[in-house]
Amino acid sequence: MNDEPSTGQSTALKLMQATMRFNKAEFRQRKIEGVKMSELGLLFTIRKSVESGSSGLMVSEISHILRVTSPTVTQLIKGLEKKNWVERTMDEADRRVVRISLTKEGEEVVQKAVDSTLESFAGLVAYLGEGEGNRLADLLTKAYTYYESKTDLCGGGTGESC
Repeated sequence: MNDEPSTGQSTALKLMQATMRFNKAEFRQRKIEGVKMSELGLLFTIRKSVESGSSGLMVSEISHILRVTSPTVTQLIKGLEKKNWVERTMDEADRRVVRISLTKEGEEVVQKAVDSTLESFAGLVAYLGEGEGNRLADLLTKAYTYYESKTDLCGGGTGESC
């Protein structure tokens, strides 16, 4: 019996290894002084999800978006409040509801992270060249589309047929 992987398996293995290395790459490890990755994730979620003119998100909405429990979100929010990056306000329509939004300082932290990430990717584009950079972006988008369609077909599950 031949233990050598088939051409398709060999390519799949090569792609898997490249993806694993990429996940450990410098851009992923890039941190802003004094900001945890979990905090950045929460700040980005609030910035992206709060509609203009809205008073913010409820903890339950944030936990749903991040796919973590409400107590986990509450603990993160407490820490971000101490740093003055988020604020809680009562919902105008229902005073029992508390909304979470970014403060000016929180917006500045998010913008600093965006600028840092863009700078990192600009370095990658300079290294690869414009053509290869665009090709990589197109391939990554195509790969994302593939995995999203599998998730949709499987109802978000990870069963054997998925």
